[in-house]
Amino acid sequence: MCGICGIWSPANADPTDAARLMFFALYALQHRGQESAGIAATDGREMRFVRRMGLVGQVFAEPDLHELTGRAAIGHTRYSTTGSSRIENAQPMVVRDGRLGELAIGHNGNVIDARERRETLASEGIPFDTSSDTEVMAKAIAFARGGTWDEKIDAGLASIRGAWSLTMLTPTALYAVRDPFGVRPLVLGRKDGSWLAASETCALDTIGAEFVREVDPGEVVRIDDDGPETVARHTAERRALCVFEHVYLASASSDMDGRSIYATRERMGERLAREHPADADVIIPVPDSAIPAAVGYARETGVPFREGLIKNRYIGRTFIQPSQELRRHSVALKYNALRDVLDGKRVVVVDDSIVRGSTSGPIVDLVRRNGAREVHMRICSPPIRWSCHFGVDMARKDELIAARLDVEAIRRHIGADTLGYLSLDGMVGATGLGEDDFCTACFTGDYPIPVQLELTKEVLEVGR
Repeated sequence: MCGICGIWSPANADPTDAARLMFFALYALQHRGQESAGIAATDGREMRFVRRMGLVGQVFAEPDLHELTGRAAIGHTRYSTTGSSRIENAQPMVVRDGRLGELAIGHNGNVIDARERRETLASEGIPFDTSSDTEVMAKAIAFARGGTWDEKIDAGLASIRGAWSLTMLTPTALYAVRDPFGVRPLVLGRKDGSWLAASETCALDTIGAEFVREVDPGEVVRIDDDGPETVARHTAERRALCVFEHVYLASASSDMDGRSIYATRERMGERLAREHPADADVIIPVPDSAIPAAVGYARETGVPFREGLIKNRYIGRTFIQPSQELRRHSVALKYNALRDVLDGKRVVVVDDSIVRGSTSGPIVDLVRRNGAREVHMRICSPPIRWSCHFGVDMARKDELIAARLDVEAIRRHIGADTLGYLSLDGMVGATGLGEDDFCTACFTGDYPIPVQLELTKEVLEVGR
């Protein structure tokens, strides 16, 4: 996952404005990563950065924003996919070219040939300090041939395979980059005299910026005092935006490909209701990402929508691990059920996906223990049978429940009365785009880039 953002402000801007705007933009992207956060800022001479483990509100204090002076900044919220969750893997990362100066980089995605690329670079005497594929990408760029950052970025990215949306900062420019397939999202915005790049439009909305356009797949955009300029394009034979962005990853308040994520998820719920109706008294979502789909399901069926599960907003990823006894009740830690809504009812529970199957069973049990007479599970995406190698830490293939069990066996495993998944056609159709526009590999096994091995986030840990 991960959230990235970049800001280039005019020369006469307040020197603390870029970092302050970045702080609030990262807050809007917190759903994309909760392990660490960081900001790098430049005044054209010196690069300053703050990176720490934790949520955005825990990482930065007012004194940090005063230290991060400069007209331009990039920021990052991390959800690890290659490289374990520790401080040396936090971003933005900073590398140096002896003549051109420093380059800070924030990355959302996954380099699938990171191990091979690092071995090649290391054989040339290039040192590595982390187990992150982002460092591989940064070093590939910094040590690529070229007399300018434009040339180095173009050459360095041409040598790498995988998925990436990047914001990069040099003393003289901000760069916004997407991989040739456009797997991860990236948009451009404008606020007064400042230019911005961000993972999602919700970050622009939070700081009062205007959406300008999406960065095209394969496009390298340089932003400086002259505004945005496309300095390179890397083409692929097709587009492959991650369809799971529409299902779950993106904020419901964002737009993607000119379409509201919230409205798309409502349509997924409507199509799910047509494909898998149920005799029920109430429709409830698993908050938060399934709320729009449950609204659509209820609207299509005419069955009332209610909030039967209330999410505890203060329990998420934590560095304080619960005891074994509490771990067995992890769903109860995260959700409280409303007996008044559920007691004696035939309940449809709408969720966005089932990955390992370890959460759905306890949710069904929680709903039953609070009086539900029947529990019908409805999932607004198809069964996930394949691992993601392009930036979502989903699970290994042998951990995916749908890779081992058919739908009926999964139903029995989670204890639901019935179980229905939205079809691939129904999911894609709800976006208003075509299947050829998306990467659907986690559902179909059809990877836009061939993957030769079962990658794990620890793939660069050995031999550091």
